[in-house]
Amino acid sequence: MFLRIHPDNPQPRKIQQVINILKDGGVIIYPTDTIYGLGCDITNNKAVERICRIKGIKPQKANFSFICSDLSNISNYTKPFSNNIYKAMRRLLPGPYTFILNANNQVPKMLKNKKKTVGIRVPNTAIVQELVEQLGSPLMSTSIKNTDDDVIEYPTDPEDIWDEYKNLVDVVIDGGFGGNIPSTILDCTTGNPELIRAGLGDF
Repeated sequence: MFLRIHPDNPQPRKIQQVINILKDGGVIIYPTDTIYGLGCDITNNKAVERICRIKGIKPQKANFSFICSDLSNISNYTKPFSNNIYKAMRRLLPGPYTFILNANNQVPKMLKNKKKTVGIRVPNTAIVQELVEQLGSPLMSTSIKNTDDDVIEYPTDPEDIWDEYKNLVDVVIDGGFGGNIPSTILDCTTGNPELIRAGLGDF
């Protein structure tokens, strides 16, 4: 399904359509405040496995992010972290940042990598915030690019994305043209944020 949703005022009926698909184990492509993402409900193992097959990777070796609606539900999936980190997150989120934090036991087992860390995102995008809020659990998210090669650009046109992925996913949400610069990644597992990848967010 190719579904146009208004980026600033998402239509409730269309959001509900996507929620129903996610709850049914669906896989979606959706706009964030950086690039278009590939995602599913983190609690649905079969959907997670589908994304891994699309990306050609094993779940435990993947660096997936959790898309949360705000800071309030981040602690559900992470071990306690310092006040410095919390202040940084309050200042920078929602925004184009991924915070790497130590995962707790609430993270689904198949999503735990060897480092036992989790990437947390709170994109500054109305569509995503509505989806996560109404789904009631975070979206598991990864980029739709299958390579880390910086020469290959991230796809930005939803119609091109639909042409490429229509046989692999259940919905491509058209929320307008996406960006081609990913989020800035900050490793916060040791107490002070350390820059892992310079992206759209200033650091």
